[in-house]
Amino acid sequence: ARLGDPDRAISTLTKLLSIPYEAPLAANPPLTPALLRLDPMFDPLRKDPRFQKLIAASAQK
Repeated sequence: ARLGDPDRAISTLTKLLSIPYEAPLAANPPLTPALLRLDPMFDPLRKDPRFQKLIAASAQK
């Protein structure tokens, strides 16, 4: 998202959200709908309808 390639960012996030989380929490926190909504790293994507849809879909799982 920070590199100015929202298509790639959305595609990568979609893929990551489809993979079950199995790592230790301390090593790498899971990608969650809350993280997507709150982390400033995702600010460049906030107004993108695809990002909003991704958050809504992942929150329903």
